[in-house]
Amino acid sequence: MPYVNYVNIRFVSTLTPEDENTVAPAVLKALGSILDLLPIAYMIRIDTSDGQVFQESKPEGRELLAKEDVLLTNPLIPETAQFDS
Repeated sequence: MPYVNYVNIRFVSTLTPEDENTVAPAVLKALGSILDLLPIAYMIRIDTSDGQVFQESKPEGRELLAKEDVLLTNPLIPETAQFDS
């Protein structure tokens, strides 16, 4: 099994639990759309303050873009971006 890096991002706001449950799916969709542009597997999980869980993932087995395709066609990634092989 390959080594996996974990990134834990915490977001603190003044949203009510009800508002968190409304905003979380939109945040999840937005992050997923950004990460789908990259040749990576990912899992996003949002736990709201009242215990609701929202998650999305793109497993490694899914077809990933070639590094060259991402660098040539993705304006969000600078041309100087380096990817580990």
